[in-house]
Amino acid sequence: MGKPAGSIFKMKELSKASVTRRRIGEEAEGQRIDNYLLRVCKGVPKSHVYRILRSGEVRVNSKRVPPEYRLQSGDEVRVPPLRLGAEVKPAVPVGREYRIVHEDDGLLVVDKPAGMAVHGGSGVSFGVIEQLRRQRPQARFLELAHRLDRETSGLLLVVKKRSVLTALHDLFREGHVEKRYLALVKGRWREPLRHVKLALHKYLTEDGERRVSVSPEGKAAHSIVRLIARWENFSLVEVELKTGRTHQIRVHLAHLGFPLCGDDKYGDFALNKTMQKQGLRRMFLHAAKLALNHPGAGERLDLAAALPEDLIVFLRRLEESEKRDYGAELPIGGI
Repeated sequence: MGKPAGSIFKMKELSKASVTRRRIGEEAEGQRIDNYLLRVCKGVPKSHVYRILRSGEVRVNSKRVPPEYRLQSGDEVRVPPLRLGAEVKPAVPVGREYRIVHEDDGLLVVDKPAGMAVHGGSGVSFGVIEQLRRQRPQARFLELAHRLDRETSGLLLVVKKRSVLTALHDLFREGHVEKRYLALVKGRWREPLRHVKLALHKYLTEDGERRVSVSPEGKAAHSIVRLIARWENFSLVEVELKTGRTHQIRVHLAHLGFPLCGDDKYGDFALNKTMQKQGLRRMFLHAAKLALNHPGAGERLDLAAALPEDLIVFLRRLEESEKRDYGAELPIGGI
């Protein structure tokens, strides 16, 4: 009756088994029982998972537990027969392997390409994390430590241990992870350095799309903008995030009159169409640098990802077509 520690339920097993017992290993230690069940019980409706928790059909060490119970290494979880939802998600393709910037026994840092969501959902069947799990079937635990917008390229943190994930969340919350992005904006940014402190408010449009605006009713948000290069009509800036609000860079810069080139939500849509013809077919935003103390080993990690080739090509075309009056050397290929 017993299952190997850390094994994942298969749909066929769920539909046939009477009762399944699982031994909790290090990869799930500290996770809430409801989130654990939602993760391992693929294809089972969320409402059904919470029903069996409330009814006591799920037991931990032969005892009833509430949804917020946090699992401990060595716990035995009893799971009753589970019915599958009607929806069957398409298989995640193996795909091309991502460029690895750093890897150790607790942390994996990849250079995410533009156009790839970090996870499935909202009309996207799979993302980076699902594909990494498909590429690494032997990995017992792989989870995102933070998010990047679909059109943003660059450094993405993935953790391989729950203890590292918990520690990283603490580092992010306390502001101990340095994140720097490169962005090309419309307009001539004048200041070498500027602190932007504008509260951000999330809302939904009539079509149900997520949007963010500057509002005193929003949450505090702090960006530090440094001028890298400036042309007659454009500026290349580095933005350091002191907070990590949704669409923070895009909304802060657009509110100040410097929309990101290629931004299809907050940008200059007419300019975007012109730039598409000139070769910029996505938002010019790249997660270039990450610096943090390793949450497991403690040593300092200074990570960097060079600008992708499509953005380098566009900057070179900009150099040919516009006069630059700030910045001695473009950071292309050396970030």
